[in-house]
Amino acid sequence: MAREHLRLPVVRGPVVSLAMPPRLPALLAEPPRAGGRVWLTGGALFDGTGSEANHGAAVLIRDGVIEAVVPAGEAAPSDARVIELDGRTLMPGLIDAHAHIKAELPVPDPGAEPLLANSRAHFLAAELSETLRRGVTTVRDVGSFDDIVFEARQGMRYGAFRGPRLLTCGKIVSATAPGGRFFAGMYREADGPDDIRRAVREQLRRGADFIKVMTTGARSVELEDPDPAQLTGPEIVALVQEAHRQGYRTAAHAEGIAGTELAILEGIDTIEHGMYLNQRPDLLERMAASGQVLVPTLSCFYGVAGLDHQIGVGVQATDEPNARDRIGVAYSPCHGPERPWSPLLVELAHYNLRQADLTLRAALAAGVTIAAGHDWHPFWDLALELRRMIAHGMSPGQALRAATAGAAYALGIADHVGTIAAGKVADLVVFDGDPLGEPTLLSRRDAVWLVLQGGTPVAGAALDPAAPGDVPAARTSVPGLPVA
Repeated sequence: MAREHLRLPVVRGPVVSLAMPPRLPALLAEPPRAGGRVWLTGGALFDGTGSEANHGAAVLIRDGVIEAVVPAGEAAPSDARVIELDGRTLMPGLIDAHAHIKAELPVPDPGAEPLLANSRAHFLAAELSETLRRGVTTVRDVGSFDDIVFEARQGMRYGAFRGPRLLTCGKIVSATAPGGRFFAGMYREADGPDDIRRAVREQLRRGADFIKVMTTGARSVELEDPDPAQLTGPEIVALVQEAHRQGYRTAAHAEGIAGTELAILEGIDTIEHGMYLNQRPDLLERMAASGQVLVPTLSCFYGVAGLDHQIGVGVQATDEPNARDRIGVAYSPCHGPERPWSPLLVELAHYNLRQADLTLRAALAAGVTIAAGHDWHPFWDLALELRRMIAHGMSPGQALRAATAGAAYALGIADHVGTIAAGKVADLVVFDGDPLGEPTLLSRRDAVWLVLQGGTPVAGAALDPAAPGDVPAARTSVPGLPVA
């Protein structure tokens, strides 16, 4: 297999913020790391750097941090807990660079007890736990309602439940626009450079890890035309300057070319959606040169178009069973059939999906760094986005790097996670099989064999409790793992 390189670009000017704030809230909220040493051996290593899978390596973890990657023939340290992988695939924990964190609530039957307002926190905790169970160890929330993400992150910090590392933008900074009506509680509407600066400072005050801005309207709001820019150049400059001055990265919701161009020219770090960029090769070249990242979010176009169960388009399309049928856990709520979107938005989504396909291929050719972001629900299903990225022109290795090294770079935490290398936090996932050769494994819950968070085995089929009456063979036969 040819060596595939992740093209992390050299920045040619002060366009993109590469530094990570020393007190990033998401990192402060991480759970305690495992003490002692762990030795992972006997599997294939996909390290996220662009190298081929290595079938002759072992990974040594000390106190939750990767200490070394060494030849598998070396002896394990005498004080290390040894976990035999038996040919499975070890890779960095997956990273979703574009999610909207919200609880999927059940709909009670007529006459049944209505849901209490605060019960949503329990459903969200279950969804976040499922996210980690799927091998996703970091999620970037790009807009949610009220304080629910901050509350969930605090719950994880203090041990209420296990879930992924959560980065959040707080409220999305937007011009006064129809989206503020449609998504009340998600936006901070601001007008003029001074108000924009205040909005940025407000999000940092709340504990945001980055700043997100609407440079165009949204394809999910029928009263908004996504073609014109929603903010002026001076407003975007004020936002970027204020965030970067304090060391925080920026993300732009960017659909129409006018607002997308402003976002790129004024130095926004990540371009979310950007589906029309195939029409402007010069902007893709500028992104590649300046280190700006594209997050294609294919699944949102599939969803609005009513193609939620499909992978690929045209004659090569395949049907995917309903995502909720794949949860396979007891908390799964019983939802009724989803209502279709407004016909205007459905038609636009079909067009946007065709454009997004062209843009992803053009961005790859131009050398733009790509980060994976699902942007649909259930938010734990990053695997579906990765398989769609493969269907739209990426190799399996490229798609997995977009969900590891590429996404870590986009989030500004590449020194912390995203590859398997000495000094990185041991957020790792082990798949039972080879996802590079068989990408459908990414969607199989039973194929996620083990998830480590800060060196601690926290989830996976190897740790799942046995069903009543079953012998938990997967657990009792694995040296180095706890047995219930």
